[in-house]
Amino acid sequence: MSSLSMTDRHAPAPPLSERRRILRRVANNRLALLGAVIIVLLIGLAVLGPFIAPYPPNEINMGARVQPPSVAHPFGTDDFGRDVFSRVLAGARVSIYVGLVAVGISLLAGTSLGLISGYYGGWADEVIMRAMDVLFSFPAILLAIAIVAALGPGVTNAMIAIGVVYTPIFARITRGSVLAVRKEVYVDAARSIGSADRRILLRHILPNIAAPIIVETTLSLAFAILSEAALSFIGLGAQPPDPSWGRMLSEGRSFIQQAPWIGIFPGLAIMITVMGFNFLGDGLRDALDPKLKQVLENG
Repeated sequence: MSSLSMTDRHAPAPPLSERRRILRRVANNRLALLGAVIIVLLIGLAVLGPFIAPYPPNEINMGARVQPPSVAHPFGTDDFGRDVFSRVLAGARVSIYVGLVAVGISLLAGTSLGLISGYYGGWADEVIMRAMDVLFSFPAILLAIAIVAALGPGVTNAMIAIGVVYTPIFARITRGSVLAVRKEVYVDAARSIGSADRRILLRHILPNIAAPIIVETTLSLAFAILSEAALSFIGLGAQPPDPSWGRMLSEGRSFIQQAPWIGIFPGLAIMITVMGFNFLGDGLRDALDPKLKQVLENG
């Protein structure tokens, strides 16, 4: 009996599943963990902001104009006496909302177009890819500005514009991944038993190309938040008096000498948020496709 227990004790552990290996690689990646912590904190602040903000974000107090950071106002006040800390918290909700919706639009549209283009090929591939090339020919922020200018300023139109701008990225990534797997044995087997194209795309192809799409989604969230800040900075995103990090930067540039804190704190919020999503995206890339990291390191 003891010999059996000794044998069991020294028996090799069963191999980890692919999912567990991925989770372990992510857990061992310090940048990915740092990015995840930043994002969780950001989401927590966005959700709990209305409960922890010391003042209403749009409350005007002309008697407390342009006050430096203090116990009463941790991030100081702006030229209308509004509490900058409360407005930064409210701006986090705008940034998260815009980022999620905009990337959701581009993810859904781009992935669908990429699946159709890569799977069917032929004229469908030609039409879709030429349309994506047209969108790619414009600088992203200039195309977003043009779309918002045509639709009108506002958060909703900014989300639509950002979603359109990043659709070609998802379409190209998805198409390339589909081309790499559409001739695999499991796809041919699904065709041979009469599975519908929709089932093949959603049940067999999409799960096997999810890794690069997940990584791109994380990275695109960073760029979407940055794009919203840029649009709000020039007056095409969030409109007054709604708080937005980009709008706050624009309002603070006139007081950069007199009251730099008006622009510094929303600028830091943008920088930390973008870094968090980039850290997480890089960590997911290394965990989901470790061979890619080796290729990049070896030049």
